Amino acid sequence: MTELENIFENLNQIIWGPFGVICILSAGVLMTFRLRFFQVTHLFHWLNSTVGSLFKKSRKKQREKGSISQFGAVCTTLAATIGTGNITGVAGAIAVGGAGAVFWMWVSAFFGMMTAFSENLLGIYFREKSKNVQWLGGAMYYLKHGIKYKPIATVSAAAFAAFSVLASFGIGNLTQANTIAENMDKVFGISPFLTGGVITALSAAVILGGVNRVSAVTEKLVPFMAGVYMLGCVIIMVINANMLADALFSVIKFAFTPRAGVGGAVGVAIKMGFRRGVFSNEAGLGSAVTVNASADTREPAVQGMWGIFEVFFDTVVVCTVTAAVILISGPVDLSTGTLTANYGDGAALAAESFSLSFGRFGGVFVAIAILFFALATILAWSINGANSFSYLFGERLSPVYKIVYVGVVFVGSVIPNPSLAWAISDTFNGLMMIPNLIGLFALSGLTVRITENYIDRKIKHKKIRPLLSHHKEIQYQHEAEEMLELL
Repeated sequence: MTELENIFENLNQIIWGPFGVICILSAGVLMTFRLRFFQVTHLFHWLNSTVGSLFKKSRKKQREKGSISQFGAVCTTLAATIGTGNITGVAGAIAVGGAGAVFWMWVSAFFGMMTAFSENLLGIYFREKSKNVQWLGGAMYYLKHGIKYKPIATVSAAAFAAFSVLASFGIGNLTQANTIAENMDKVFGISPFLTGGVITALSAAVILGGVNRVSAVTEKLVPFMAGVYMLGCVIIMVINANMLADALFSVIKFAFTPRAGVGGAVGVAIKMGFRRGVFSNEAGLGSAVTVNASADTREPAVQGMWGIFEVFFDTVVVCTVTAAVILISGPVDLSTGTLTANYGDGAALAAESFSLSFGRFGGVFVAIAILFFALATILAWSINGANSFSYLFGERLSPVYKIVYVGVVFVGSVIPNPSLAWAISDTFNGLMMIPNLIGLFALSGLTVRITENYIDRKIKHKKIRPLLSHHKEIQYQHEAEEMLELL
């Protein structure tokens, strides 16, 4: 086990070293500049088109067959991203990289917003319908249809699908199940075998019901779990309001200056900030595209804007309040940006931070939050993995994947070495970005054209033909539907 862990850690040093940071950052920077800082210049538009749209009456009388609601798609995507990375991942980043790591998580999120925008936009534009009238989409489809040189298109699409399947067992399954079981054991004394049996049964009941059942569950679970967790964090922030300014100063200061007694601390802060930021919001990995491609929308840019919101809420909001709780509660010396003691892993640091304000209930609160967050991630990632598996081996074998996936939930719960699970997750998590970023760079011009087309029609109100789909029959169908709705 130790030798295997060393192998994956060595791979991670390559994938998540300067190479990974530069690749992820470059994609976000490129799209931010090419789209003229859309996340800032059109701030009110994308907010109104995403969360604002939830309070408007839709003119569409019924959802298109084979799709899920936009809110359902976003909740399922957030279920996949709001997981242990938002609690234990943030705590781990601070433990290793210090307070300054939080700043680089913000930087990764700012540029990651436009990476996620591009991914979702291309996902809608290149999606296609299956024989049973279900939407099929994901990074493998815009790689397959968008890249003109077919050998590269075929290989990169297959590579992404393969890495996605493997990543689903790591980032979406092993780490989540292991963290749940570990916390249930520490806080409540519940055996990992019992915890594993329960969450495996719950996962099976939802996952085997398909994307619609997963979406129906996450639509209810995500708002509830996020709301309760945010409320707990806000209470602690109010209690320790006098420490917020010092915490912010510490984040900014140690993002650029070395911490006392730690050589190369700025580099460590940058690496950990980007590594955990991407682990949390997954912008640049292409993992969120699969679910978003099933959304009930005709406009690629609209689902792209939901991608901006997903990264914003996941990292800028949820990760930031977690970091704030850790920094103001006492475990971090704000004058040096380092921990006041060795708290072990990220989960222990997070539990200690909440316990300092909530007493014994703090550990209970964190354990329950991780339970809901991680279980939602397990459910949502099953969709990403199943669709990628179907792309490689056909829809008939999809049930085989789901059964194996459910079985791995139990394995992850009882695995004795959680650090190995995290090392595996980081590896396959990072490998997904290679083919995905090839697609984003190659199709950046198309992304700009589709976005400008949307801005011209919806914001500048020009009478021009929309760019809605790569496939002619879907393009014609969407145009006809749009005309009928205007009558």
